[in-house]
Amino acid sequence: MADEQNSQNPEHEAAAQGDVQHEDVAARIATLEEQLAAAQDQSLRSVAELQNVRRRAEQDVEKAHKFALEKFAGDLLPVLDSLERGLELSNATDETLKPMREGMELTLKMLQDTLKRYQVEAVDPHGAPFNPEHHQAMAMEESATAEPGSVLKVFQKGYLLNGRLLRPAMVVVSKAPAAQQPSIDEKA
Repeated sequence: MADEQNSQNPEHEAAAQGDVQHEDVAARIATLEEQLAAAQDQSLRSVAELQNVRRRAEQDVEKAHKFALEKFAGDLLPVLDSLERGLELSNATDETLKPMREGMELTLKMLQDTLKRYQVEAVDPHGAPFNPEHHQAMAMEESATAEPGSVLKVFQKGYLLNGRLLRPAMVVVSKAPAAQQPSIDEKA
């Protein structure tokens, strides 16, 4: 009798097998779609990473070109300082020193022009507010005329290379005179 039922329902058996096969195919399709989505995601991430690497490399090359002269320009600054100091200390009215001063002035101008051509610019902050990013305070001095926190004297000019600090300016910063500063007793 069981053989009769099996032989009588071959359509039922085929339909059941078809459903199983359909479910297997649907599961396989879902798995393949997940794998495809993961592969596409990985591909997009790889392309983005490649673009980031390329962009960083371009930035590194740009910085290398922009700041390649940093060490060399820094080594020239003491020469520039010496020429400026020599001119400051020599007597401008002494006729015997006039040819030497003219030569020093021309050499100084050529050096300054050359540095300027390569985007090296001086930071001479006399009278400007103290900026710790570009100035190095060597001392503080009381001043009744200058605003507290402003630069009174410049010991040594600072320099920037393409906007990046090459050497800070060494400065004396003003502070309020002692008579204007509140005493310890007044604060309490």
